[in-house]
Amino acid sequence: MNDPVLKTEELVYTYPNGTVALEDVNLEIPRGKKIILLGPNGAGKSTLFLHFNGILRPRSGKVYLNGKEVRYGKKDLEEVRSKVSLVMQNPDDQIFSATIEEDVAFGPMNMGLPRDEVERRVNEALDQVDLYDIREKPTQQLSFGQRKRVSLAGAIAMRPEVLVMDEPTAGLDSRMVHELLELADELNQQGMTVIMSTHDVETAYAWADEVRVLNKGRIIYSGGPDGFFSDGQRARNMGLTEPILYDLNRTMSRHRKMELAPYPKNIFELNQKFGQHTGKMGQLYFYPVTDLSKETIKTIRHMMPQAAIGLIGTRARKVGNDLGLQVEHRFDSYDEALIEMGHGRDFIMIGDENWRKDIEQRLERLGSEFGSPIRLARL
Repeated sequence: MNDPVLKTEELVYTYPNGTVALEDVNLEIPRGKKIILLGPNGAGKSTLFLHFNGILRPRSGKVYLNGKEVRYGKKDLEEVRSKVSLVMQNPDDQIFSATIEEDVAFGPMNMGLPRDEVERRVNEALDQVDLYDIREKPTQQLSFGQRKRVSLAGAIAMRPEVLVMDEPTAGLDSRMVHELLELADELNQQGMTVIMSTHDVETAYAWADEVRVLNKGRIIYSGGPDGFFSDGQRARNMGLTEPILYDLNRTMSRHRKMELAPYPKNIFELNQKFGQHTGKMGQLYFYPVTDLSKETIKTIRHMMPQAAIGLIGTRARKVGNDLGLQVEHRFDSYDEALIEMGHGRDFIMIGDENWRKDIEQRLERLGSEFGSPIRLARL
């Protein structure tokens, strides 16, 4: 389906004190994409998100879900909230239960699902956010990062069509940011539309399929991240800097009198575009996590002693942790693989079938845009 999963028309929202938070917002969210809502603090991002699942009702204008205008009766809102899950910036705003599993079960139970289905969803969600082993722990005893994971698990357990996350990377260390973005990728691989707000331009540039830019309550840009940052002054006027890779690409392209496109999204692509890599590339291999064991890793190490090994995806990382595997890369393994291969080292990627397909798509883009034909071989 090519119709947008979410849409707003002439959306206006005014706070009780008279402050206009959103003004004439016309927005379309394409189905099955990864979307970043970019904007400075106070732009209205959180307020807009609260309209997506009916928590706020516009003063005027309309919100559409799957082409149907959102209504605000009890049954209508229950349907909307079963399809659009919102993860708030502050997890304490949506964690109310005594233990982790009770909180994650709250939404599915309110949907009236059978107990076994609720339990299945809770188990799956807790596994995805790596909280399964402490599911009975009191929520009052959790760290900030763990509370963030609980709120995310509660949203995932609803199995929504659309996952909306408000500043999900705020307050997280770099490892947790990589985990979150990887999980968002996995949910998107399963067909979920993922929307997140941020003022982190690096994430917006490298991760998003498309961006929507909100400033002073108005949408000022909709499209690819490259197009927005092509007008550097516009970004600076909003207090946003240009992404480092975008700035490097522009500077080097001008110096060498080359076109800005294609736009590198990682260091390897930048090197490929400007001919920095001339040596022999290593080979990329894929090994299914379903076949993983300590014995297979020993065999692989014996057969390919010089190869680097990386885990990609929540399942591979969990299995690797459970088995106590010693691997070179546990996070950001795709970009790390390209760097290792650029230095002539073979790389073995361990993940599930969805990640194999995802990597093949990334390699196809790499070949078509940067002239770097890399084949993903199976072990």
